[in-house]
Amino acid sequence: MGEEKNVLNHLAIIMDGNGRWAKKRHKPRVFGHREGMENVERITLAADKLGIKVLTLYAFSTENWARPKEEVAYLMNLPVRFFDKFMPTLMKNNVKVNIMGYLDDLPQKTYDVVQRAMSETANNTGLILNFAFNYGSRKEITSAVRELCSLIEAGELSSEDITEETISKHLMTAKFKEYADPDLLIRTSGEQRISNFLLWQIAYTELAFSSKAWPDFTADDLEGFVKNYQGRNRRFGKVDESDS
Repeated sequence: MGEEKNVLNHLAIIMDGNGRWAKKRHKPRVFGHREGMENVERITLAADKLGIKVLTLYAFSTENWARPKEEVAYLMNLPVRFFDKFMPTLMKNNVKVNIMGYLDDLPQKTYDVVQRAMSETANNTGLILNFAFNYGSRKEITSAVRELCSLIEAGELSSEDITEETISKHLMTAKFKEYADPDLLIRTSGEQRISNFLLWQIAYTELAFSSKAWPDFTADDLEGFVKNYQGRNRRFGKVDESDS
């Protein structure tokens, strides 16, 4: 029963370190982003083999617009390159693509390609590859509060009706139902912070940090983190009788 409790259904990754990885090799930051894009395919296929049902990757935050214009332009073009190159592989492996974030703010070309990726994979029933793109958790929670306030103003909801479950249903991960909250969150590159990512959803998520930059993070590394997770004792705030 212990192993069953620690099945990893939803894995979230903060893919950090692309720019520093490139700088160490005396390359421009965009070179690191390109290598990071290549690694998305490798890790997606590895996660699929491990039986993970939802893989959420933090690809572009609402704060990333403050980066140099050339870098932002490159990052906006990455989904175009990614889906042009890897769509056949995603289709072959029955991967379903989801993009969560404030997509209306994206350049038209980027918006069109992410919508097409979701449409073309909509009937796939395997791993859900969920990109958080132009996503920020505080903005997501603010949007949910606004939606709930609108429902109250319209008389469709009362303040007494608002529970944790109600709020969760108005977040971008609600569509994943029982897999809405990540079981494990990994951040690469040695940084140990959350960076405005899934703040509500990770209340009881297990956290792990890799010293490797994202382009160097391998399928073997992923498997090691998954095995470590499976051996953890998740109490969700309760007391484990075996500890007493």
